[in-house]
Amino acid sequence: MSRKKRSQRSSIQPWLTPVTRLNSSSPNSNSRSMANPASNPEVKERRIAIALGDPAGIGAEVTLKALAALRHSPSASAGAASNPLLVGCRHWLEQSYQALRGVTDQPLADPASLDILDLPLGEPVPAGQSSAASGAASFAWLTRAAELVLQGRCQALTTAPIAKQAWHAAGHAYPGQTERLAELAGVKEASMLFTALAPHGSWRLNTLLATTHIPLSAVATSLDGPRVEAKLNTLLGFCQRFAERPRLVVAGLNPHAGEAGQLGQEEQAWLEPLLATWRLRHPNVELLGPLPPDTCWLGAGAAWADPAAAQGAADGYLALYHDQGLIPVKLLAFDAAVNTTLGLPFLRTSPDHGTAFAIAGQGIARRQSMEAALETAWELG
Repeated sequence: MSRKKRSQRSSIQPWLTPVTRLNSSSPNSNSRSMANPASNPEVKERRIAIALGDPAGIGAEVTLKALAALRHSPSASAGAASNPLLVGCRHWLEQSYQALRGVTDQPLADPASLDILDLPLGEPVPAGQSSAASGAASFAWLTRAAELVLQGRCQALTTAPIAKQAWHAAGHAYPGQTERLAELAGVKEASMLFTALAPHGSWRLNTLLATTHIPLSAVATSLDGPRVEAKLNTLLGFCQRFAERPRLVVAGLNPHAGEAGQLGQEEQAWLEPLLATWRLRHPNVELLGPLPPDTCWLGAGAAWADPAAAQGAADGYLALYHDQGLIPVKLLAFDAAVNTTLGLPFLRTSPDHGTAFAIAGQGIARRQSMEAALETAWELG
């Protein structure tokens, strides 16, 4: 089929209107502040905006595979693939589709059947070769997709992975997509939570990070009572979507949670008193912690594997730094976990993996995390 004919799926010109900045202050500590677009009169139809990520990575592959799989899914979440709006370069996406057809036997959604807001690449971007050009493209695509959601044109945002070094090479000095989205939404800070439904479907793993993309040496100085309290409130709000009286767990900062001050002072100095005060304010919530980080997620591992163990498992975990939370999440649920941004006036989800430049264009990228990200955006947005 000719490129001209393949590009006649729909006209996206009405989407190219200036964004109206929302007048948002700092994010509400309770994650129920995430806007529900179904109650927003400005939302014109229920659909998901998809920013296609770094064009040198696996964003096109996992998106086309996930959309194809969801369209053939018998579950209610198949609606996530019914009418998405993809934000990226149409020509690049069509080229990726044709190339992938030659190296994978997995179903792919045909770009000719998709609505695409066409933001063309300034120059060719070879698969697997991150560059300033790929960073500029992924930054522009994310920005435009977020603007559409802020305008109420879409209900939620799902983002394919980007490369921070490519953003930096393009002159965009952000730690990641979360910080750029917070800036666009006009909020002081957003929270990063990873959620995954267990294979048996009766328990959900929820882990929120108190700090995100900062050096390990900066973690202790970045943590304090107000920050942990705010993140704990955000975790509570999210978990109450699934359980009225959730059980929450807070990991300690130091080995053995400080071992009574022998391995670090932070737990005794401020974390334990903070959690004691928080318990008094929330008598209907069971709060455990600070627990030793090396055993904190053992109950989650049992619940993930065995539905019988789910009843006694925690509903939410607060990790104090990035790898503390992401190591157990990815060990248990690498193909199922979804990066969910809280504290924005809309829901944003993303797969929990990166750009995978080493396998880009080879047709072997797994779709499951992107599929879960789209399902989550549809169900919770």
